[in-house]
Amino acid sequence: MFVRLLLFLMLCSPLVGRVQDLYKQHCMTCHGSELNRGLGGSLLKTDWKHLASDNDLQSFIASGNQRIGMPAFSDKLSEKEIRSLVIYIQEQRKSAAPAPITNSTLGNSIHSEEESFKIERICSDLKTPWSMAFLPEGGFLVSERSGRLRMFHKRELSKPISGIPKVWSEVQGGLLEIALHPNYPQNKWVYLTFSEKPEQTKGDPNGGSLKIIRGRIENLKWVDQETIFEVSESFYTNRPFHFGTRLAFKGDYLFFSIGDRGVQENAQRLDNPYGKIHRIHLDGSIPKDNPFVTDANAIPSIWSYGNRNPQGLDFHPIRGQLWESEHGPRGGDEINIIKKGKNYGWPLVTYGMNYNGTPITSKTEADGIIDPLHYWVPSIATCGIDFYEGAPFPNWQNDLFVAGLVTQELRRLKIEDGKILSDEVILKNLGRVRDVASGPDGFLYVILNDPGQIIRLVPSTR
Repeated sequence: MFVRLLLFLMLCSPLVGRVQDLYKQHCMTCHGSELNRGLGGSLLKTDWKHLASDNDLQSFIASGNQRIGMPAFSDKLSEKEIRSLVIYIQEQRKSAAPAPITNSTLGNSIHSEEESFKIERICSDLKTPWSMAFLPEGGFLVSERSGRLRMFHKRELSKPISGIPKVWSEVQGGLLEIALHPNYPQNKWVYLTFSEKPEQTKGDPNGGSLKIIRGRIENLKWVDQETIFEVSESFYTNRPFHFGTRLAFKGDYLFFSIGDRGVQENAQRLDNPYGKIHRIHLDGSIPKDNPFVTDANAIPSIWSYGNRNPQGLDFHPIRGQLWESEHGPRGGDEINIIKKGKNYGWPLVTYGMNYNGTPITSKTEADGIIDPLHYWVPSIATCGIDFYEGAPFPNWQNDLFVAGLVTQELRRLKIEDGKILSDEVILKNLGRVRDVASGPDGFLYVILNDPGQIIRLVPSTR
């Protein structure tokens, strides 16, 4: 089906720029503006038996196949341009595909592949909720990106907790992750991450960065605040996006993520804190066995690098591996297992392209780079993740649940021996899914934006 498309590409001069322009100049005559008609046939079909992956399609376009009459185009289009066309075709195929059928309404029984459940609304009237932390005494804390931290207890949502620091709430910034110290019942420490823009800075006078603090809550007041992590002011920037960020605890260690802050090159620089997974002690001190701690030019808290905008972190409940969801560009959202000192490739390799349709790179893998376990093209705009560990859904035990913002999806990844076997859409079109968490009651809690609310999944027989 690609022969006429590629023949037309060969007859035209190459164009460097947005993928939409590439398609219009090179492909539209044979395949139509919607990719589904013309002499070249539809590009939206799914029966591409000889094109099992993105890499197969990219190689097919570049190298051709003389047996079926398809010429090679590696001398007509750059590798980056071909890669962009692959992503664009996959985006259009996804858009044209029927939406998964999910009866995502309150009260109705929903039948997924392995469990049946109902949706219950827990609380609403939230303003862009971002994260939640379950309290051992019952209820939970919930952060709102605008800067409010609230407590939900006995079916009531409290007024905002006073004394929370002023946050830089702009675009993707604000009050973000909230988590409890592993020994919270004894010490009552609560950890918060947020974007901060101080009035006076030595770097960008209008800039700021991510900060991690901990404190205690007494009578709905924030007290005993301590700074756990902050970057040097020389790294402050006024770019209000790609902050990350999630927290994950293991023993005496706190792992956390920071995005590249919109500057791709940051992720590959060890002297820059952005685009990384970090590891520190629970009190903020630096572990002596961190991978780059002896490098005088490196940020000592770095655990891994080459991470674009990691918005999900969780440890596998059996194997103990640190899993990460990484918000990619246009295409190329990833699921990774994070390992000490490893490079995850951004922006040297990626399955995505820039949001404006221009290419980033032709490479999806390279020596010395850790490949993702799973990726999405087109993007689902992945955010929070959580391994399910409850009893009410036995067939979901140790499965990874993944939030999708732009696609408004909750996905379930079936995992066996460190490999992802399947990817199922559990919920669809209830709102932007920001985070997901296993509750102490064994039910699965989901944070939705637009409108801001928290729902939970319970067995349909309950």
